[in-house]
Amino acid sequence: MSNGSLDKIDYKILSVLQQDASLSAAEVAEAVGLSQSPCWRRIQRLKDDGYITKIVALLDRQKLGLRAQLFVQVKVVKNDRASLAEFSEAIRAFPEVMECHVVLGVFDFLLRVVAKDMDAYETFYFEKLSRVPHILEVTSYVAASEIKTTTAWPLHV
Repeated sequence: MSNGSLDKIDYKILSVLQQDASLSAAEVAEAVGLSQSPCWRRIQRLKDDGYITKIVALLDRQKLGLRAQLFVQVKVVKNDRASLAEFSEAIRAFPEVMECHVVLGVFDFLLRVVAKDMDAYETFYFEKLSRVPHILEVTSYVAASEIKTTTAWPLHV
C-alpha cells in the first residue's frame, strides 16, 4: 500500500476501526477476513501513512453533564492573515469549542460549542469568546435536540 492508495481490505479495516477502535488486531482481522499478522501490519501502515491519526474514547456528553450544544457563527472585522491567525489561535485554546470551521458566505467561522447549560455558555461567551480580538459579530443557535451524531466517515466498502 502506498500513501494515497487504499484497497478494499484497507477500507474494511478502517470501517471496522471507526465503529470500535478497542478491537484487537485479531478481532479486526476476523471481521475483514485476514489473518492477524497481515492485518496488524496493515493497521500499522494505515497509522504510519496518516489515515489513522488518533485512537480515542468517545464520551457521552449528556452523561458528563454537557447539556447545552450551540452552533455559533462568527464574523470578523477583517479577513487578513494576521487577524484570522490570531482568532484561530484564541479559539484553539477554548475547550468548550469542539469544532471551528472557516466558511465562505455571510459569516467567517462556524463553531460547535458545548457547555454544562445556558448559564455556562453565557459565561463562556462573555468571559472568553467576546474578548477574542477582531470579532465583529457573533450569532448563536441553540441545538434543541440531536438527531444524529457520528465520528465515522462515510467509507464505501
